[in-house]
Amino acid sequence: MEENNFAGKKILITGGLGFIGSNLARRLIGLGAEVQLVDSLIPEYGGNFFNIYDIKDQVNVNVSDVRDEHSMCYLVQGKDFLFNLAGQTSHLDSMQNPYADLEINCRAQLSMLEACRKHNPGIRIVFTSTRQLYGKPDYLPVDEKHLLRPVDVNGINKMAGEWYHILYNNVYGIRTSALRLTNTYGPGMRIKDSRQTFLGIWVRMLVEEKPFEVWGGEQLRDYTYVDDVVNALIVTALNDKAEGKIFNLGGDCVVSLLDTARCMIEANGGGDFTVRKFPAERKRIDIGDYYSDYSLIRSELGWEPQVPLLDGLSKTLKYYRENLEHYL
Repeated sequence: MEENNFAGKKILITGGLGFIGSNLARRLIGLGAEVQLVDSLIPEYGGNFFNIYDIKDQVNVNVSDVRDEHSMCYLVQGKDFLFNLAGQTSHLDSMQNPYADLEINCRAQLSMLEACRKHNPGIRIVFTSTRQLYGKPDYLPVDEKHLLRPVDVNGINKMAGEWYHILYNNVYGIRTSALRLTNTYGPGMRIKDSRQTFLGIWVRMLVEEKPFEVWGGEQLRDYTYVDDVVNALIVTALNDKAEGKIFNLGGDCVVSLLDTARCMIEANGGGDFTVRKFPAERKRIDIGDYYSDYSLIRSELGWEPQVPLLDGLSKTLKYYRENLEHYL
């Protein structure tokens, strides 16, 4: 599909001041789209005005919560595309405050779809879901046919949010797709803590020239650089074959946490880490090894990761060495 199909199109991005949303907005502006960003700016959820410092005069920003039904009914009107990225991402937070996670990742998604059904049924929606839905894998790599068995409240609510989107596609004809993301990283990700990804806190510690901790170390993972996620969002939104479907994303390689740490130190040109036992409160919701089979999106939409892990980590660390103060 031609990316210039976005020229002149009106785009709504929920979670637009966050990590992925801001990177997506930057790409869409370059493609000639009119972009509206919605973000609650709740401190725990990753929205940051600095993420759009270079495009702030080229986008419209509405500071609003996706749980506000009246705002969403207004904001979806007249839009051609909705990239629905807003969500609560912390697995530990979801266990400590399950009702907030329910409101954001489940109820708010239903309200947003109702807003589209009533006020803009022709809109095209791409929803960002998570590999956390699969839980502890029965086999590797994990494809989309794998049993869904979330191990925490966040995974259960994200599963419901995802399937609300597919239901509204199947029953009401509102064109939706879902992408199951895995360990997205890159410039703009949250680094003050590990609420988005453990890689964030590793990056912060390295940039501050402090040793970081690796919990366990043998667990296998794959990682997706944010530019590759943006590419996936774009090709999914533009391809009719994606409507009503769910796709895994993945990374260019499978690597243990220990080797991830070593790769990060190589990308940084130095650093140190320590290995410790997995904390008990995390162990109960840890999924062990995970890496995805993304052959479905590769065969149907032509997407595959382009950025090697070492290159992506190098770009990420360079960004935070230059901009650390804006993310603490």
